[in-house]
Amino acid sequence: MDNHQKRNLTFLTIGLIFMLSGIEYAVILPTIWRYLQILEAPPYFLGLGLSAFSLSALVTGPLFGIWSDRSKTTKSIVLFSNVFEIVGNFMYFIGYSKWLLLCSRIVAGVGAGAGSSIFGFLTRSTQPEERAGIFAAIMAGRQAGLLVGPAFNLFLRLCDFKLGPFVVNKYTSPGIFMCLLWMLLQFVVLAMYWDVPPVSCEGGATMMEMKQEEVEEEVPLMGSDEEPVHTYRALNSDQLETSTSSDMQPVHRASDPFRNFSASREFLREEVVVVLTAQFITLFNQTALETMVTPLTQRHFNFGELGNSLMYSLCGVEVILGFFFVRWLSRKVADRAVLAAGLVICCTACIWCLIFLCNPRGANLPLSAFIIGVFLQLLGLPFVAVSQVSLFSKVTAEKTQGFSQGVRRSVGGLATILGPLWAGGLTNNLYIMLGMMLALLLMITVMTALSYDRLTEPRAVQSAQSSDSGG
Repeated sequence: MDNHQKRNLTFLTIGLIFMLSGIEYAVILPTIWRYLQILEAPPYFLGLGLSAFSLSALVTGPLFGIWSDRSKTTKSIVLFSNVFEIVGNFMYFIGYSKWLLLCSRIVAGVGAGAGSSIFGFLTRSTQPEERAGIFAAIMAGRQAGLLVGPAFNLFLRLCDFKLGPFVVNKYTSPGIFMCLLWMLLQFVVLAMYWDVPPVSCEGGATMMEMKQEEVEEEVPLMGSDEEPVHTYRALNSDQLETSTSSDMQPVHRASDPFRNFSASREFLREEVVVVLTAQFITLFNQTALETMVTPLTQRHFNFGELGNSLMYSLCGVEVILGFFFVRWLSRKVADRAVLAAGLVICCTACIWCLIFLCNPRGANLPLSAFIIGVFLQLLGLPFVAVSQVSLFSKVTAEKTQGFSQGVRRSVGGLATILGPLWAGGLTNNLYIMLGMMLALLLMITVMTALSYDRLTEPRAVQSAQSSDSGG
């Protein structure tokens, strides 16, 4: 099996990982509140349970990223992190107390932290021009999981039996179901996941040039003149294209990716701040809207479980189609243009919702106005989500990409915690909630416009820098 086939199978496996994360969210969310009530948990435990997963992923993401940057391998990290998903979901299945349930979501969230290593691997294994399309397909995998998850609930809700000392019912069954799925995924990772090098006609040469530049920068900082010569020759050899990833590991270990790393220099640059802000605002608004939609449909349209399930299914279809449209569009248009288009759509959607959904006079809310508002909100999501991830991978250093992606995902995790908290108390005051969301969108739109010239691919940045230094 050549590297191209291994690469495709590895990307397929990554898509399955993200799909399982979507399924887990979809099968646990509908029943966790009633599950906590049975365990005599106070109301605030619902927020704790939902936030605990994001919080542990927020903390562990950068740690997994550092691990992958230093080792330049991700397969072992994925296998290790999946163990936390297996254990966490089994703890959820046991569910003897509200505290065990809370701990189960914390443990499972640790496993989700490996996403930073996966995005770092994708960055190192793709060329800039194809990266946005790969990211779009991977993100569509999670949306597919969110779409098919409710279908699994149809049979999980019918469970009513004992498995040894454990009771299997509609509240505990999602835990054991996801535990089994993550266990099956371990075998898939073992068989179909490889730490493959980049596959392209120019990939080897590009990597060699980057490594040579890194070595040249490190020469003055090294104690002897012999070590840099030895490392330079190792990176210059023909093994760069022909050796396996295991052969390359000693070279990677010899060069510490964090030798000259500075967090302030890396993350406080203008273009990085813009992309991280886009990440935060996108997820903050998305989770706020998710929190607001269910009470709104119940109040104005009397939607029950069936109506909400149908609505979420249609939303999932739209988002998946949107991701694949962005996958196609990214081959034609630069990432920064996709980001700008997405922000314009999101601003339009928020203005529409402010005008037609806030309903200050208490009149009945037209269903058509609600549908258009939701459609516009979801339409802009894939544009912003894919472009900001792709841009972030291009404006940050490749050698520390795992850690950088961990920081990006931690910023997103913070947004998913704060978004529901903001919207939860303002479902009866949509002017304030949507007004703040629109203000955030306008802010990031202005930031993007002012920094548009800096939101470019590395080659453009390097050419601009070289022309400046030449002048």
